[in-house]
Amino acid sequence: MFVIVGWLVAIGCIFGVFVAHGGNIGVVLHALPFELITIFGGALGAFVANNQPKVLKATAKGLGACFKGSKYSKARAMELLALLYEILQKARKEGLMSIEKDVEDPHNSPLFQKFPTVGHDHHVVEFITDYLRMMVSGNLNAHEIESLMDSEVETHHHEAHAAAAAIARLAGALPAFGIVAAVLGVVNTMGSVGQPPAVLGGMIGSALVGTFLGILLAYGFAEPLAGLLEQKIDEDGKELQCIKTTLLASMQGYAPQVAIEFGRKVLYSTERPTFSELEGHVKGKK
Repeated sequence: MFVIVGWLVAIGCIFGVFVAHGGNIGVVLHALPFELITIFGGALGAFVANNQPKVLKATAKGLGACFKGSKYSKARAMELLALLYEILQKARKEGLMSIEKDVEDPHNSPLFQKFPTVGHDHHVVEFITDYLRMMVSGNLNAHEIESLMDSEVETHHHEAHAAAAAIARLAGALPAFGIVAAVLGVVNTMGSVGQPPAVLGGMIGSALVGTFLGILLAYGFAEPLAGLLEQKIDEDGKELQCIKTTLLASMQGYAPQVAIEFGRKVLYSTERPTFSELEGHVKGKK
């Protein structure tokens, strides 16, 4: 929603001031379809050639996420930490083997089903259960698991940022494709030098629209989407860091209540519940 609002403000101000200063919007509108096809066609072809299919797929998915609100909230954070608390509390009271069935079949686990928001998030559940399984096996110490977690989070980070980087590269290329469209327009104009000045002026104006559109599409549309996608990716990674910190604190011998406090401190301030809010939520879920 905010993306569309931002675009409308940008377009309204740019074209509104142009018209208010006496600009002929008809010239822009006349050239718009042809210039857009030239710029978009060239940019799309280069974008496909520059990226692997998996990056193209991730980019399409990421662009869709840009137009949706963030799924990360204080309520989700409290539910995640409450889930981790109950798992660790059960393991502390009944032993690590008591959570083996929950780890092996989380979709039918009462613990995970108790927290549907994060319990139905495949990526979160897989991350938690993979490392709980290692904790149950008892073959790895906290430093080895931490190193493995760091490697997985880093891999996730690079994979997710590939889409944002692809859009950023596209933003950098769009002004150049705008120049390509403008040069073709100038070439077309030079082939019509015998036309009246009014006609030539219109043709030159149409050619310059290509340069304008390339810059506008780059810095008004593509670049903001790349930045927004990066922010959403960072939010996703922060949740994994919260899980990592909580599980490692538990492995180092801290009580579940203290372990989730470690995880709470990792979260961004906008999603981080207070100590009292988290404590009340955890007690309410018992």
